Amino acid sequence: QVQLVESGGGLVQAGGSLRLSCAASGRTFSYYTMGWFRQAPGKEREFVAAIIWSGGSTYYADSVKGRFTFFKDNTKNTLYLQMNSLKPEDTAVYYCAAGDTYRYYYRSTEYDYWGQGTQVTVSS
Repeated sequence: QVQLVESGGGLVQAGGSLRLSCAASGRTFSYYTMGWFRQAPGKEREFVAAIIWSGGSTYYADSVKGRFTFFKDNTKNTLYLQMNSLKPEDTAVYYCAAGDTYRYYYRSTEYDYWGQGTQVTVSS
């Protein structure tokens, strides 16, 4: 089992920044892919970013590339999503996830463990 706890969401004005955290615990997850997904009201859950825990390779959705940075602190087993230049369309509940996948990191169905989510609201 893997436990994931997100934090850091909140309300921010357009153009502002937020840093989300995902604290991971439980069985070793050094071989997992860790992902961030988001879901806005009335929309499907969508891929935001992923990182291969062992190698550190990162992947981003086109909509956030250049604005968001996904990085990890191995000593704390914590992952971070730094979000800059936020836009109102970034408003959603953000979820951290862990999955035994490498190729299909952008598919939510490939992830086995999910956090409870944290709300991000960007006002215009």
